[in-house]
Amino acid sequence: MKPPKHILPIIVLSQFFCTSLWFAGNGVMTDLKTYFLLEESALGHITSILQFGFISGTLIFAILSIADRYAPSKVFFGCAILGALFNVALIWKGNSYTSILIFRFFTGFFLAGIYPVGMKIAADYYEKGLGKSLGFLVGALVIGTAFPHLLKELKGDLPWEFVLITTSSLAVFGGVLMLCLVPNGPFRKPSLQINLWAIPKIFKKQQFRTAAFGYFGHMWELYVFWAFVPILLKMYIEAHPTVTFNIPLLSFIIIGIGGIACVAGGFIAQKVGVKKVAFIALVSSCVCCLISPIVFYLNSPVVFIGFLLFWGMVVIADSPLFSTLVAKNAPVELKGTALTIVNCIGFFITIISILLIDSLRTYTNSPTILLLLALGPVFGLIALMKKYKS
Repeated sequence: MKPPKHILPIIVLSQFFCTSLWFAGNGVMTDLKTYFLLEESALGHITSILQFGFISGTLIFAILSIADRYAPSKVFFGCAILGALFNVALIWKGNSYTSILIFRFFTGFFLAGIYPVGMKIAADYYEKGLGKSLGFLVGALVIGTAFPHLLKELKGDLPWEFVLITTSSLAVFGGVLMLCLVPNGPFRKPSLQINLWAIPKIFKKQQFRTAAFGYFGHMWELYVFWAFVPILLKMYIEAHPTVTFNIPLLSFIIIGIGGIACVAGGFIAQKVGVKKVAFIALVSSCVCCLISPIVFYLNSPVVFIGFLLFWGMVVIADSPLFSTLVAKNAPVELKGTALTIVNCIGFFITIISILLIDSLRTYTNSPTILLLLALGPVFGLIALMKKYKS
């Protein structure tokens, strides 16, 4: 029995609306630094604190098996409302650096009930073709992540608060859509009690560990790239003074194009195999990490932007595929917990890589620091080379 045709579009649209909260702070970072007199290091700290909030949320959600014990659409809705409130709180004129960090932490915390729970909802509806479905879902995450940069470009003479008000309004709408139009899926098998041994049980399976480790390697690189796209464009302009870029618009395009790659990867994986497509994407992003310093020194804006567009595609194309492998190799009654804990660990890794690269930027503006991003894909590729039936 196929799910109703409206289910996947509603899940995807809700995910897009709600994940626009993710980089809303980054979209107005320049305005925040100017208005609240923040230091240059604020980018890394504000991005990392949101990731830390997401980690804290996913850890609590996983330990308590929230997505498996309660109706996931209701969890999604509640987290969308609360995430929207903490996001829009950034426009409060009395904010300090500390309050901004607190608000971003709790925005990240409640995103834990949006991104992995959205994948859990999809997995409850689409047992077959899950890779394709998650491709659409992660594609929505990617475009939602990039969306604040586009809003920044489109707002014209409107105040910077417009970006935050708009993303919060969209998140509320996305939560309402999910609550009203997406009931429990036919493949949902609820867990009736808290199982403190759920996480060790999940990781006992070798196929699950392999998929999870591949995902962890991918995450080392992903959010550094996304967070620093505007910085990379600015660095290129500084190295080539005759070049000018529309940084907000290009940031949206470079990040957002990954959404198309996620969808395409999902379709290709149906014919070629999930593991094989994930491997190719991870190899490609690893190569991008290694050659990125060379591309920075080329006096060709077309080549540079083309390179970032390609990197923007391959850096995320494997994400829904790893999530598919994780979901397929998790116990059915703990599928939501499995997706959540893997997200938790993966996003903890992003904090380390973001703070590392941000700290190195205080010592040097050399693009050679991007070589460190290759460590993650190399680790992931080693994990994927372990043989198992995918």
